[in-house]
Amino acid sequence: MMKTYSAKPSEVARKWYVIDASEMPLGRMASVVATLLTGKNKPMFTKHIDCGDFVVIINAEKIVVTGNKLEDKKYYHHSHYPGGLKTATLTEKLAKDPTFPVYRAIRGMLPVNKLRDERLARLKIYAGSEHNHQAQKPEKYSVKKGK
Repeated sequence: MMKTYSAKPSEVARKWYVIDASEMPLGRMASVVATLLTGKNKPMFTKHIDCGDFVVIINAEKIVVTGNKLEDKKYYHHSHYPGGLKTATLTEKLAKDPTFPVYRAIRGMLPVNKLRDERLARLKIYAGSEHNHQAQKPEKYSVKKGK
């Protein structure tokens, strides 16, 4: 009789991946990154164990969006005071911090549970093409082809 496999935290082997944000539209890239962070691409995936990998995103300032999203997409923040709603477009957010829209897109694709903060801690986003993780020997992960 076959038994159901359940991963243990000590058995998880984490890899490092580098993804270029200028290769694909923001939402498609975010869904691929969320899959890597959760570990759903591995055969040992278990829902309650964090089996995901480390992901380094480069060129966040060159993200690709389709349509008129640079002007139409809005980010909202409320101060919890009357009249405290702040609104900013994607263009304004990119000018202030190019990593913010990428982080928000990926965070929105992750399941909302106790593991989300751990998964987001393994996400490293850089505005330019340089990153500080050469020592970990990250693999280039092409979002276009799947690998």
